[in-house]
Amino acid sequence: MSTVPQTPTKRLTVRDLARKGGTPQVWLTAYSAPTARALDAHVDAILVGDSMGMTFYGMESTLAVTLDMMVAHGGAVVRASRRACVVVDLPFATYQSSPAEAFKSAARIMAETGCAAVKLEGGVEMAETIAFLVTRGIPVVGHVGLTPQSVNTFGGFRTQGRSSAEAKKVMDDAKAVAKAGAFAIVIEKTLEPLSRAITKAVPVPTIGIGASPACDGQVLVLDDLTGLFDLFLPKFVKRYAELGREMNKAVAAYAADVRAGKFPTMEHCFTADGAAKGKKSKTTK
Repeated sequence: MSTVPQTPTKRLTVRDLARKGGTPQVWLTAYSAPTARALDAHVDAILVGDSMGMTFYGMESTLAVTLDMMVAHGGAVVRASRRACVVVDLPFATYQSSPAEAFKSAARIMAETGCAAVKLEGGVEMAETIAFLVTRGIPVVGHVGLTPQSVNTFGGFRTQGRSSAEAKKVMDDAKAVAKAGAFAIVIEKTLEPLSRAITKAVPVPTIGIGASPACDGQVLVLDDLTGLFDLFLPKFVKRYAELGREMNKAVAAYAADVRAGKFPTMEHCFTADGAAKGKKSKTTK
């Protein structure tokens, strides 16, 4: 029996994502093989974000996420995807102390997951580290504005850029990150006019999350937009589905059937020949 050869899917690269302007880029987070498969055909980049600490592990912040966790989840996403460019977050306390520490952490993530790039938070203070990584072959996505790993410094998940001094800092951070060699910059929870101005001011694509429609692309946490994470809804999230509610209804229906003796039925049981009763076996002679 002959088969038609499948045309291999070409994976998008850092070079593709580094192009500024044109059709806005679509980024989403994913932490597992099933979600990566669901996203792959529709997005330009999959971000394996340390947001998994809150959405996947039930943590109060991203601070307790470890390098081992990022490697495990990043590897799953890379293996399950074929088209999207995969970027993995450097977790808290794995890159801030020195460029050498950052390189060690980033090199491990890239070697063990097969991802295309890493993302790290910070601006002017991280410029040296970004340049160190880039010159040693590690593509970097920057992250300015609200940086969740600094939530304790900010005093919570506060919108950034409200004062002139704060706005100047975010702008300076973005320019420093771009100059250091980051090929794209995430701008998070930053006032719209400032996010728009940053997008015009830097030569690399900006990826907004609670930033501006003028950004070169957008990213959201998948669990937020699908309703799987429903403890709270950030203002910058649009819910495209309520999968959490649907899952709750499905589990409730299953529990009710089991308790009422309605599941399983003989249709779901196996006969002596190994086939489910009333259904043909998948094996044929």
